[in-house]
Amino acid sequence: MSDSNHISGRQIAAARALAGIAQADLAASASISVPTLRRMEASEGTASGLPNNVAAVRRALESAGVIFVDENGEGPGVRLRKSS
Repeated sequence: MSDSNHISGRQIAAARALAGIAQADLAASASISVPTLRRMEASEGTASGLPNNVAAVRRALESAGVIFVDENGEGPGVRLRKSS
């Protein structure tokens, strides 16, 4: 997904859980507040929030090894990058 604004709240929550990152730690990595992250994760559909905040969360998750998977007829998702 090339557009950071088109990830869903559920993808963020799933990615965070998959990577084993606490909300407080992800919020700190993305330089946002925990309540802001909670609102993003609770969003129905596209993650709510300022585009720069959503992009910061995405970058932090990608740095932790998360890959955001595009809609491919089966729905969008997340997975972890293979370990080297």
